[in-house]
Amino acid sequence: MSQHFDLLLTDRTTAARRGRLRTRHGVIETPIFMPVGTQGTVKAVTPRHLREIGAQIILGNTYHLNLRPGSELVRDLGGLHRFMGWDGPILTDSGGFQVFSLAKLRDVREDGVAFQSHLDGARLFLGPREVMAIQRNLGSDIAMVLDECPPWPCERDACARAVARSRRWAEQCLREAEDSGFLAAGHHVFPIVQGSTFDDLRREAAESLVALNFPGYAVGGVSVGEPEPEMLKQVGATTPYLPADRPRYAMGLGTPPQLLKMIALGVDMFDCVMPTRVARNGLAFTPDGPMNVRNERFRTDPRPLVEGLDNYTAGFSRAYLRHLQLAGEMLAGTLLTIHNLHFYLDLMAQARAHLETGDFATWSRSWIERYEAGEAARS
Repeated sequence: MSQHFDLLLTDRTTAARRGRLRTRHGVIETPIFMPVGTQGTVKAVTPRHLREIGAQIILGNTYHLNLRPGSELVRDLGGLHRFMGWDGPILTDSGGFQVFSLAKLRDVREDGVAFQSHLDGARLFLGPREVMAIQRNLGSDIAMVLDECPPWPCERDACARAVARSRRWAEQCLREAEDSGFLAAGHHVFPIVQGSTFDDLRREAAESLVALNFPGYAVGGVSVGEPEPEMLKQVGATTPYLPADRPRYAMGLGTPPQLLKMIALGVDMFDCVMPTRVARNGLAFTPDGPMNVRNERFRTDPRPLVEGLDNYTAGFSRAYLRHLQLAGEMLAGTLLTIHNLHFYLDLMAQARAHLETGDFATWSRSWIERYEAGEAARS
């Protein structure tokens, strides 16, 4: 059994799980959503805001933080936790997604990826050794291995090559983590299961990575342009081949209903820029679907965004939030970000509670139906 993850229960009618993950900077109750702080900050909010709304773990990004301000500087100033004033767990992505998203600025090789910096055009190389050294400098509680994320759609042969390359890189990252004492010091390292839309490649990738005995596993290569049914199919084709006694992380996802659907498929951890990004454009999440606060009908509306969701933003009316958004005030982005992140985190807390009471399946089905009905009515 795992020394760092407790599987507390599995739902009777779905694959949903209730777990507890221990890290160097605290215990994480799962299922959980992780706010994204790519460059050492979750945009528009402070660490105090994050704590007040129940954030347990946040993300940073190896690629971006190594470019600016540099991982050695962060190390010399006490590590990423001290640098950004966050004392909870931090997961850092390896930069593998930038291999996908910055396709025009990189060259994938067998030993790693040569990037051209999107900031100034400078050359940068990331291989397994470099990725793990950067994450050691940052002091990551959970470090992701370097991987290659195939695009969608993807030819089978190209996908198979990416899966094989990602497996080799994962093994090299694990060896670096072992040889450097990173794992022995209580840090965790997660590999990433790729395979695009090919079920057999996903199974092959999962089984080959499980054989290496990592502390946890991630599902990657989803939400890269494919329709939602295909995305959920990919997740469902992966989780059955991951060990029950290790945490499972679906990377870069998703909408509130998608999170509940993936919890039902056996996923424990999620991250996504969506709640913070759309907040800065005036979109708020509610149980009846997303709400655009710019709408004229909110001009005189005295109500909070969501009745009963107790956070700092709840003290302000829809009318005031609309005014801030239309006036271009920075406070609009802060208040809506607090609300959206709390909405996601509260949804995860509700999921944990309903798993414990044994009615997760009926509750989540009803929750999704209400959300999607409201979303359709507003579209």
